[in-house]
Amino acid sequence: MTTCAGQRAAVVGGSIGGLTAALLLDRLGFTVDVYERTPAELDNRGGGIVLQPITGRWFEEHSGSGLDQLCTTTSRLRYLGPDDELQHDEEAPHRYTSWGTLYRALLGDFGRERYHLGEHCAGFDQHDDGVELRFTTGRVERADLVVFADGISSTARRALFPDVRREYAGYVGWRGTVPEDQVSDGTRELVSDALTYGVAPGTHMVLYPIPGLDGAVTPGRRLLNYVWYRNVPAGAAWLELVTDVGGFVGEVSVHPGRVQQRFVDELRAAAAGTLPPAMAEVVQQTEQPYLQTVMDVRVPRMAIGRVALIGDAAFAARPHAAAGTAKAAADAWALHDHLAKGDGDVPAALRAWEPDQLALGNQLIDRVAAMGTRSQVTNTWTPGDPALRFGLYAPGV
Repeated sequence: MTTCAGQRAAVVGGSIGGLTAALLLDRLGFTVDVYERTPAELDNRGGGIVLQPITGRWFEEHSGSGLDQLCTTTSRLRYLGPDDELQHDEEAPHRYTSWGTLYRALLGDFGRERYHLGEHCAGFDQHDDGVELRFTTGRVERADLVVFADGISSTARRALFPDVRREYAGYVGWRGTVPEDQVSDGTRELVSDALTYGVAPGTHMVLYPIPGLDGAVTPGRRLLNYVWYRNVPAGAAWLELVTDVGGFVGEVSVHPGRVQQRFVDELRAAAAGTLPPAMAEVVQQTEQPYLQTVMDVRVPRMAIGRVALIGDAAFAARPHAAAGTAKAAADAWALHDHLAKGDGDVPAALRAWEPDQLALGNQLIDRVAAMGTRSQVTNTWTPGDPALRFGLYAPGV
């Protein structure tokens, strides 16, 4: 497929969404370069990913890496009660991967020759015939198409929409992983083949197995990955929590090993009094829990001229639908399809691509905000409710 042969594409942001976009643009004939701001590869950052079909589509259709090599599976959906009793248990297969596992596979497919590390895009200008990108290293590049996949702190979003702000949802997600063989036999039996929830007033936790740090997907060698949502008032309490051990304010996240120890100690103590025992054990066994501020971000536009915003650069959705990575992949695939149908006219393809992706982003933000309210505010997160299932397009889809 060489619809756009002879044209250059720049992808700003070398994470999962950016790499998916780069691979698909390469298939269309673009000469593609990826610019990643971090100085080293992003291996083993982040925790688990629920593998939605659109996220795995590249591997199903084009990659030499099979999904079975990259993902773990469970067969049950379970809610645990205060004494680890089953409040809900049904057959519900899911697949999961880890951020690092998926990143390694995508980067392996794209290659490192045109994957540029340590390149932070500081600004850009566009003209009728192209876009000029300027980097903090002094590098200047020109492209016929620029895809910004640079996440929740996107340079392009701040430049194009200075009035758009990240809106704090009123709670944080504590995250962590524990080797599966480091929990008790009883806990492992309850959670190793399930997407497991624990619900209490004003909070909930979700837990599932992901590949080990070495990519192992066989039971016993995996990691147990969780997110525990806890309310923290905006203002001084939140600001203190997200100030790391070095005094840096991590407004978006505080990385493993950087959370103040007093907050880690409080987390472990609270787990025993709040969560089902099996889930509390996993939290207490976590060596370096870390946290993510839960936010809503939405933009009024995703395409201006030859510039496109995808994934969290456009819409950052709360994790409750497990659809953030899937949204980035869906944006990339839809962009590919619109460019493939055209005659190489990039602005026209972006104009045609934008409306459906805007609608998808807005409905996803609305849905996960409602889910968060049910859990953290109204206490109406009901075990087994089909409306609470994972999915990009709708619950379960």
